[in-house]
Amino acid sequence: MERRLKKRREFLRVAQEGIYGSAATLVVQLMLADSDSSPASIGVGFTASRRVGGAVRRNRAKRRLREAVRRLIPLLDLPMCDIVVIAKSATVDAPFDYLLRDLKYAITKCLKEISSL
Repeated sequence: MERRLKKRREFLRVAQEGIYGSAATLVVQLMLADSDSSPASIGVGFTASRRVGGAVRRNRAKRRLREAVRRLIPLLDLPMCDIVVIAKSATVDAPFDYLLRDLKYAITKCLKEISSL
């Protein structure tokens, strides 16, 4: 079960307290959820800045990222966490297989860094 991050303070909290992993087409910010403060689900938020392009390109990038997360999250054994996925300009034009590969790479990179702390 995943929930959407929608409020600015949720995005800022993940950015300030979380770990980030970068790939060619996207950036992932991941923060393990506190068991007492967060609901028992994975929170996911998406963002695309103007650097990605105009409104049409930004919305396309976010739609592609939402679909990639929808397909990938059930396959990964993730702990309760909040994830912010940030689009890069390559997100819009990259083949969907690359998005899936990069998303999996960035999430596992974040999890490895968290486990090493």
